[in-house]
Amino acid sequence: MLASPLKTLLTAATLAAAAWGHAEQPAVGTSPWGPEDEIGRLNLMTPASRAELLSRVTGGEVYDLSVDLFIGMPSWQAAGDPHYRMWMTHTPHGTVVDDPLGLGETMNEHVSYTGAAFSMYTHTGTHIDTLAHFGLDGRIWNGFSAAEHLGDRGWQIAGAEALPPIVARGVMIDLPAFLGVDMLPEGHRVTRAELRGALERQGVAMKQGDVVLIRTGRMQVYEDAAAYMHNPPGLGLDAARFLVETGGAMVVGADNLSFEAFPSEVEGNYVPVHTYLLAEQGTPILELVYLEGLSEAGIYEFAFIGGGLRLRGADAAPMRPIALPLAPADER
Repeated sequence: MLASPLKTLLTAATLAAAAWGHAEQPAVGTSPWGPEDEIGRLNLMTPASRAELLSRVTGGEVYDLSVDLFIGMPSWQAAGDPHYRMWMTHTPHGTVVDDPLGLGETMNEHVSYTGAAFSMYTHTGTHIDTLAHFGLDGRIWNGFSAAEHLGDRGWQIAGAEALPPIVARGVMIDLPAFLGVDMLPEGHRVTRAELRGALERQGVAMKQGDVVLIRTGRMQVYEDAAAYMHNPPGLGLDAARFLVETGGAMVVGADNLSFEAFPSEVEGNYVPVHTYLLAEQGTPILELVYLEGLSEAGIYEFAFIGGGLRLRGADAAPMRPIALPLAPADER
């Protein structure tokens, strides 16, 4: 049975969803940082913001916010994208038999050689969505068009190589802790009221330029791909608006895949949260972020440090972010 606060908030979410169906037709956003901008709200990072943040790092435990990649892991399959695969290209015994470098049996038996290769969809594991990932009516953030800027080798603008390393204040919003559940129920659509309530419980306020990460508790079943991927909870559109327009988030993310709740609450758009964040607001999205360690330690504010692989022209990039605890601002 759902906790009473969750029942109340679910009712509010249903009413809000009906209202969004009548919203005016959305369009891609025009960047306030100029016509060439391809990184959106990541422009909120400055040398001063990084310096101030790093001055508060305590030097304590480092929290790894990434997940393991392994054969059989959870991944997005609804659109037919490839599973994660890894295979051995060289093994000690195989090298003795094949002698690929022409070194001879004696050398190959003395010096063992192991090598591997892997392949995967760019949105596999902990990753960051670029602003090219979703668009509206043939255009992405800042009006760049697929017709003009997308070739056979990827996007010529707003690809993963354009995203700078992220060094910013991180805020984790622990929804299961607020709602008194182990993890959010299947299909649960996160609301603005839930985010507000969790922030108040944690005693943390969002600030402009934050990396805001939502814990749903889904990572507790990450090792079971079928359970992890089955009807996951996710954000509603009003909750996403709260993070950006009220909270000032620079980047948003969560421990689920694929961030928003399904089915869509907006007629005519099957991913309204993605298009709102990426195409309209220029806000990158992080998915499959591991937040269990931060939750167990009760750490809600931290230095977020991470950079995606510079995959030229790609719509997403794998990332291994970390979280470093911070001293309170008045204790520096």
